[in-house]
Amino acid sequence: MNAVVRTRLLAGFVVLVVAGGCGMAGASEEKAAPAPSVIATTEESPSPEVTEEPVAEESPSPVPSKKPASKKPASKKPVSKKSPSSKTPATPTEDPNNFEPPACAEFEGKEVSKAKAKTALNAAAAKTYWPTSAPKLKVPADLVRAVAWHESGWTSNIVNCDGGFGLMQVMPDTESFINQRFEQSYDSHAYRQNAVIGANYLAWLTKAFGDQYFKGNYSLSASKCKSDSSLCLLNMVIAGYNMGRGSVDEGYANKELVNPEYVGVVRNLMRSCYCDKY
Repeated sequence: MNAVVRTRLLAGFVVLVVAGGCGMAGASEEKAAPAPSVIATTEESPSPEVTEEPVAEESPSPVPSKKPASKKPASKKPVSKKSPSSKTPATPTEDPNNFEPPACAEFEGKEVSKAKAKTALNAAAAKTYWPTSAPKLKVPADLVRAVAWHESGWTSNIVNCDGGFGLMQVMPDTESFINQRFEQSYDSHAYRQNAVIGANYLAWLTKAFGDQYFKGNYSLSASKCKSDSSLCLLNMVIAGYNMGRGSVDEGYANKELVNPEYVGVVRNLMRSCYCDKY
């Protein structure tokens, strides 16, 4: 091959090499072009680590909740004879004369006779609990006897499910309150003193409601309280023995009597009670 032909072939080869190089660059650029779309996709799909529903806030670790007692702050005064909440009815049968202790009740010591229980209840009703400020305030004996029958069936040694003890189903908090308020040292496990604590609590409720709502009138006459659901002093005192003063105050503010069923049973027992035979 002469020099002229060799020179022409060499020049063609160079042209082909240069042309091929441009073609590969173009291919690379065409393949690289989709890259921005990949980046855009990444920006449009945020990382799964970012969430608007924090699980920790919606499902906190269990912490004991504090329920408000009787829908009001705790008070130094007993908000209930039994507890801040309403007690379990002491008479599960429909006929209030047929007292049957709850299955969960227990008995402590020896029971005194119904005759002795009646004597103790009448003696407790005869006491004057406000000798200075309200010497004429008396708790009717039929009220004390009816409450005691509904609460315990005059069972002097019964320990009820909620901790109430004896004839008047006195709670430890109520015993402490009466002893402190009247500077006494009553023992609810002695049946005579148990009757006195219950009657004293009824007298305290009479004084409290009488002063607040009835201008110092402490009459517990049933004749002035015709309906078992009316807001008369007698009904409020009976309701307070079961539910506590605070609950009765709330009911009065709403123009209603709390636990009228309990009040009705006690009122019926005041009129006629099987316990009257003892």
